[in-house]
Amino acid sequence: MFKLLKRQTSGSIVCPACSQLVKVEEPVCPHCGRQNPSIWGFARVLRTRGYDYGFISLVIWGCIGLYLATLLVDVGGIRNSGALNLLSPSGRSLLLFGATGAIPVFELDRWWSVLSSGWLHGGLLHIAFNLAWINDVGPFVAKLYGAGRLVLIYTVACIIGSLLTSIAGEYFNELPDILHGASLSIGASGGIFGLFGALVAYGQITGDSAVGQKYWKYAVILFLIGFIMPAVDNWGHFGGFLGGYAISRIPWLNPSTPEGHNHLLVAIACLILTLLSIVVSVGHGLPLFMALSNR
Repeated sequence: MFKLLKRQTSGSIVCPACSQLVKVEEPVCPHCGRQNPSIWGFARVLRTRGYDYGFISLVIWGCIGLYLATLLVDVGGIRNSGALNLLSPSGRSLLLFGATGAIPVFELDRWWSVLSSGWLHGGLLHIAFNLAWINDVGPFVAKLYGAGRLVLIYTVACIIGSLLTSIAGEYFNELPDILHGASLSIGASGGIFGLFGALVAYGQITGDSAVGQKYWKYAVILFLIGFIMPAVDNWGHFGGFLGGYAISRIPWLNPSTPEGHNHLLVAIACLILTLLSIVVSVGHGLPLFMALSNR
C-alpha cells in the first residue's frame, strides 16, 4: 500500500500525454507541452491504474458499495417484483443516501442530490447494466481526453441529467406520461450518456467521424429503448448527453491539446464534492428515514 503511494523524485517517467520519456523534474514536457508531466511524482503509479488513473474502478466499487448499503439499511423494504426490480432498495433507503428528483430537490430542498444520485442504483439488473457500460466506455474516454477530463465530464453529465429530470418531474406533469420527469431518480446512466456525448464531440472536434458516429448510434438506440422499457429516466439520459457534449466542446477540454495538472485538480475537487454530497445526504436524511421507517 505504502509502495503504491510512494512519490518518484528522480529519474524519468513516461509523459501521460505523448508517451515520451521525460525527466521527473521537468515542469513542462519538451515533446508535447504538457504541464507537470510527472504529476507531482505520481505519474508512474497512476499510469499503472490505466488511462483513467483508477477512476473507473472507483466508480464501480463505489456504486457497488452504496448499492449494498441501500439494501442493508432497510432489508425489510427490499423489493423483488419482477426481473427489473430484483433486489431493489426501498425508496426511503435511496432517499437517505442521496436520490434526486422533483421530491428531493423541490420539496425537501436536497439540491446536492443532483450529484449524489449518480452513484445509486435501483436493482441488480440496473447496476449491472450501468457498470458494464462504464467499464466499457470510460477507459476509452480517458484515453482520448485524459483522466482529469473524464472525471469532469462524468460529473457534469450526472449533474445536468439529474437536474433536468428533477425539473421535468416538477413542472412537466401536464405532458404525456412518457415525457414526465422523475419524482425520485437514481443511477449512473446520465453520466454514461454524458460519455457518449463527449465521444460525439470528440469526433466533431478531431474529424474522427467513425468514433462520433458509433457513439451517436449507441446513444440514439439506448434512448429509444428507454421509451419502450418501464421506469427509465429519459430526461436524465437526455440531460446527461447534453451535459457531456456541451462541456466537451469547451476549449479547456479540447482533446487535441495535452491535459494539464489543473484538470486533475478540478477532477479531485469533483470527487471531494461527490463524497460530501453523499455524506450530507445521509446526515440530513437520517431523521426523515427514521420517521418513514416508524410509520
